[in-house]
Amino acid sequence: MTFKKTADTFEAGAHTLSREYYTDIDILEKEYQQIFLKNWICVGRSTDISENGHFVTLNIANENVIILKDDLGKLQAFYNICRHRGTRICEETEGKFSKSIQCNYHGWTYDLQGHLIGAPHMDVVKNFKKDNFPLHPVAIDEWNGFIFLNLSEQPKPIDQTLDPLTKRFSHLQINHLLVKEQITYDVNCNWKLVFQNYCECYHCPLLHPELSKIYHYMGGQNDLYSGPFLGGYNQLNEDFESVSHSGKFSCPPLDGIKDDDLNRVYFYSVFPNMLISLHPEYVMYHTVWPVGIDKCRIFCSWLFTEDVINSKKHNTKDAIDFWDLTNKQDWHISELSQLGVKSRKYFPSPYSGQESLLAAFDEYYLGELNASA
Repeated sequence: MTFKKTADTFEAGAHTLSREYYTDIDILEKEYQQIFLKNWICVGRSTDISENGHFVTLNIANENVIILKDDLGKLQAFYNICRHRGTRICEETEGKFSKSIQCNYHGWTYDLQGHLIGAPHMDVVKNFKKDNFPLHPVAIDEWNGFIFLNLSEQPKPIDQTLDPLTKRFSHLQINHLLVKEQITYDVNCNWKLVFQNYCECYHCPLLHPELSKIYHYMGGQNDLYSGPFLGGYNQLNEDFESVSHSGKFSCPPLDGIKDDDLNRVYFYSVFPNMLISLHPEYVMYHTVWPVGIDKCRIFCSWLFTEDVINSKKHNTKDAIDFWDLTNKQDWHISELSQLGVKSRKYFPSPYSGQESLLAAFDEYYLGELNASA
């Protein structure tokens, strides 16, 4: 990624986080409570829930959520616990409900809007009313075809939250793009190291020689450089059309891409778990999930138009395989970083002028981690 401030104007005193933020299990638990259970988090594309009754389940910290499309075609999300005795309802990670959701313990049954519609033998319980025991809802919304969840009690509207990004994506129709391929990576490092690696290209000349031929690591500009959204663009080098093994377009450019955007790739991190990269002809996005203090799971997906996917005439693998290689280079160095910060000889050190977005990430992260309840 790029940088906004030059080395001359970079804020003095900015330095890397101390060891405990990557190694202390208590801090991870605090991150779950203060960050992942309070913010809007990206969980996939609306096309992942393909038809009415289709559901997926998702673990977030100690919580498990059912995400489904109800019988009216509306996205719904609920805590995966029965209102009777708290039993987890769905064991599968994906499936399809016929017309209802039933707990296999005592048969309490809910419709696809979460209303309790069946509770055996509860009719003899004084003042018992089914209306008082729906599934616990989770806030769910769509943004540009992405599904977001928010497990806080009173979340801000997603349009308000993501407004700075919406303005930058308004000329594109990425809500209509479809997933061509998704790759899952299990990486042995703290989730923040993945974000920090994404937010700088200081490492690109050494770590990504193939990528460095396509764009210069200092050849861009950030337009979001504080708060929950960080990033900007890199300018493609002359004679390169896109990020792919050939350096050529893997398919025609997206509608709405014109003028300068035909020669740029935009990279944004969306706190706390999304990384999105907009190329002239496709979109790549990652979701990052902590599964331990030194482990995370990353889902990387590539989005193309339906016409491109159905035509089978275009070499989309040219781009996908290029980024799969680049991803693996990033994950490997992030794992080495994790090993290094565990050493008793690791101490915080100054950020370079190429790492201003990392300082911005750390500042926002610490603010969220230590915010009052």
